Amino acid sequence: MWAVSTLTMLALAALLPDFRLQSADGDSATRIAITAACGAGAFGLLSALVWPLLVRLLLLVPALFLGLLVFALNGSLLLLALRLSPTGQGEAAPETAVIVAAVMSAVASATGGALAVRDDDAYRRRLLRLADRRRRGTPPCPAGPGLVCVQLDGVGHDVLTAAVRAGRLPTLARLLTGGDFGEPTHRLTPWRTDWSSQTGASQLGILHGSTFDVPAFRWYEKERGEVMVCNRPTSAAELQRRAMIRTGERGLLAMDGASRGNLFSGGAGEQALVLSIATRRRGRENRSRAGYFAYFSDPANAVRTALSFAAEIGREIGQSVRARLRQERPRVGRGGLYPFIRAFATVVERDVVVAAVMGDLLAGRSVVYADLVAYDEVAHHSGPHSRDVEQVLRRLDRSVALIEKAAEHAPRPYHLVILSDHGQSPGETFRSRYGLTLANLVRAGCGLPVPRRAERTHSGAEARAAVRAALGRPDEPDEAPPRPARRLEPVVLASGNLGLISFPDMPHRLTKEEIDLRHPALLATLANHPGVGFLLVRSEKHGGVVLGPAGTEIPLADLDERPGPLAPFGPGAVEAVRRTHAFPHTADVMVNSCYDPETGEVLAFEEQIGSHGGLGGAQSRPFLLSPLALSAPAEDGGEPFGAEDVHTVLRRWLRELSGPEVPLDTDGDRRAA
Repeated sequence: MWAVSTLTMLALAALLPDFRLQSADGDSATRIAITAACGAGAFGLLSALVWPLLVRLLLLVPALFLGLLVFALNGSLLLLALRLSPTGQGEAAPETAVIVAAVMSAVASATGGALAVRDDDAYRRRLLRLADRRRRGTPPCPAGPGLVCVQLDGVGHDVLTAAVRAGRLPTLARLLTGGDFGEPTHRLTPWRTDWSSQTGASQLGILHGSTFDVPAFRWYEKERGEVMVCNRPTSAAELQRRAMIRTGERGLLAMDGASRGNLFSGGAGEQALVLSIATRRRGRENRSRAGYFAYFSDPANAVRTALSFAAEIGREIGQSVRARLRQERPRVGRGGLYPFIRAFATVVERDVVVAAVMGDLLAGRSVVYADLVAYDEVAHHSGPHSRDVEQVLRRLDRSVALIEKAAEHAPRPYHLVILSDHGQSPGETFRSRYGLTLANLVRAGCGLPVPRRAERTHSGAEARAAVRAALGRPDEPDEAPPRPARRLEPVVLASGNLGLISFPDMPHRLTKEEIDLRHPALLATLANHPGVGFLLVRSEKHGGVVLGPAGTEIPLADLDERPGPLAPFGPGAVEAVRRTHAFPHTADVMVNSCYDPETGEVLAFEEQIGSHGGLGGAQSRPFLLSPLALSAPAEDGGEPFGAEDVHTVLRRWLRELSGPEVPLDTDGDRRAA
């Protein structure tokens, strides 16, 4: 390592005019080589000894800014190393020092990786040293198997099976088929989400055992006068609090668990990149960004991630230009900050989460749950079956392979579970097809003035909140609660292809009869619109009714015999609608877009051509890839229904592994509630 770093420094001195290793009068080759060796040695020692201390001192700096500061600090260490050289001949301009330090860190990292690959024993020793540091001061980990769950955000069951058949997921394919010479080790099981097919509801149910009263990605709560948004840290913290009160338990990860890159903690003692604790910022007690600091404590990581970040921005710009030149349809805008958000989700978040999970395995944690949002972010803007997502899937497969490799060197055996929280359904946006947003359609039905030009709706992609949390600005200004200009003006919110209409001036959930009295044309306008599949409203006579075109009105109790407009949405739709109707914060009017069973397409009320959040198609059908060594997800061979069922399955597996004692919930059937 020292020799390679010395040669790298000599090469850079020959290439960069502002970096030299000799005096102005010139020196012998031997003296120049000695200067390079001393400088490289001092730089290596400073990187190993001083760098971690500098990172700790910068704990209050937002995580993404730290990634940029890495280069300046690394250059400063190089200048200090040259000053410490016994020959005293090294000299570099500050901007050149940054470049030299970055190149040397990258070369050192590549060299160390190559040496470890050639020597399995050395690689294993290095991993064990890392594990020892992680477990220092804690009791020895149990000898029994642990459980690591990796969530591939937004990857539906159909997308996964197609990618495996196409050879884009070799690691997952090997788990399912055993490869050329092995036996299968895993089984693939689809499961169904609730009506709210989005990360907030699904992950809350998986980690905390309750999806009760989460009707959508965002909704309006009348008694508080606030909009709840699942990827807003304050809302996530409140949802987690409510779930813990309802179940009476801390969560799936309460016993020696780790939560990485999630919206919720799951009760884990080890948390990093967890949104529900991101509101406690600007303090050392805030551990939500700890994963970033642990990752960037190695300057080589920052160099590698920064280069990949820049490459991903270029890749997104190129793909966006290609889509415009080919006039691909459907298509949404991909300018502004989106290239940077995509690069964050597909590079920074992925690298940091994978590194954190590998550290958890080496530390012998009993249960780990991590979320990788890369596919979901790209599919929202490029489509769930587009060429753009193929490379993202390949990289996610490599991430799973890295985690699997780390598990081989862990101090205890691990069972690997791969799952998703929802899928995505393709289709153009409601706005692009009809020239107006759902909010404008509602205004027209209420007799309110409608703008001549349709306004763009806010997108709820999960990666945006993660970026804000990493910047130390967890709440977005434009997510503030709406302030209706008029007393009768409704609040209209969108969650994928699910729309929610609330009348804030009334403290209770309005009935169909009350809405008809206030706005006689509203429900008919919505129900008869070709882009709307069905409506759910409360009824004084029937308790709840589903409305469809041509005056269709079916009480919830009669949906089993007469599904009406719910028929195209397939199995589970009736149960999901009934359950949501019972939530205290269900909107006055719930609007689900139309769905074409032949094409699998829906119409998103947000600016997304791959969407999720409502009923219709692949968005409601995620997957669960589980080890054959554990019991089947459903004893009758069926599919789990709802994230609460998945939570129960994971708890059962934890008991089977003789790991932490994680009792099942005993508060009765929450779904019936």
